[in-house]
Amino acid sequence: MAIGFVLISTEPGHEKEVYNALLRLNQVQELHPLFGEYDLIVKLEAQDFDSLGHLVVEKVRSIDGVKETKTLTGTKF
Repeated sequence: MAIGFVLISTEPGHEKEVYNALLRLNQVQELHPLFGEYDLIVKLEAQDFDSLGHLVVEKVRSIDGVKETKTLTGTKF
């Protein structure tokens, strides 16, 4: 299982629209609005890191209003 935390910047005024679109993705484990450099943070779960990459590129970045993403991957100690 691969975990990713994606920081998302949206086009001004599209925060809620992007938030609602993300909620429709089955792989979303958590979703939170932010103040600061990024507008949203989403925790995603996928089968492996390749699947996680495809999810971010093909699903998250394709949402209307998404301007920029930064993905941080989780690990286990």
